[in-house]
Amino acid sequence: HMGFRSLRVINEDRIAPGMGFGTHPHNDMEILTWVLSGAIAHKDSTGGGSTLRPNMIQHMSAGSGITHSEFNPSSEESTHLLQIWMRPEARGLQPSYSELAFDPEEWRGKFKTLASPDGVDGSVKVRQDASLSVAELSTGETTTHSLRPGRHAWIQVTRGSLSLNGVTLETGDGAAVSDENELVFAGIDAGQVLLFDLN
Repeated sequence: HMGFRSLRVINEDRIAPGMGFGTHPHNDMEILTWVLSGAIAHKDSTGGGSTLRPNMIQHMSAGSGITHSEFNPSSEESTHLLQIWMRPEARGLQPSYSELAFDPEEWRGKFKTLASPDGVDGSVKVRQDASLSVAELSTGETTTHSLRPGRHAWIQVTRGSLSLNGVTLETGDGAAVSDENELVFAGIDAGQVLLFDLN
């Protein structure tokens, strides 16, 4: 399934030890990387580069053009990650790179903003009217998210299972949400969920 509002695609990648993606180009795309396990070593033409691990969010704005490479630096452990592509607010923007590390306690039982257009709550800034949040819910734990009029949501379960307004979602499931005022999440099998709030 490709394309919901400004969200273009969520790639779920599993990378074997020592393997990865050689230098390749992108343009006019907002790219977020969220590592679920292992690590990914990143280098790009803006001079950005580091090793990304769980509880870190990486943002690369491809803009007018960027090249980058990504490799699993481990000789033993595989890497499991999500790479998220969103359309930018305008074409031909200046390329940029940023990353942030978080304390996972910030999203225990509630949503924590990882990316937003205005950097709210210490998040990385994206060039689109969209935000990305994460929550970890234990079994029986609940949390909510309100959608303003005209907003939409994409839900991606990265681990465990939960119910969303009474609908059960399992690991790897995604849900497109429109015409809802409030989203009620309840943990079934303890896990993690990503929430995209989109225009």
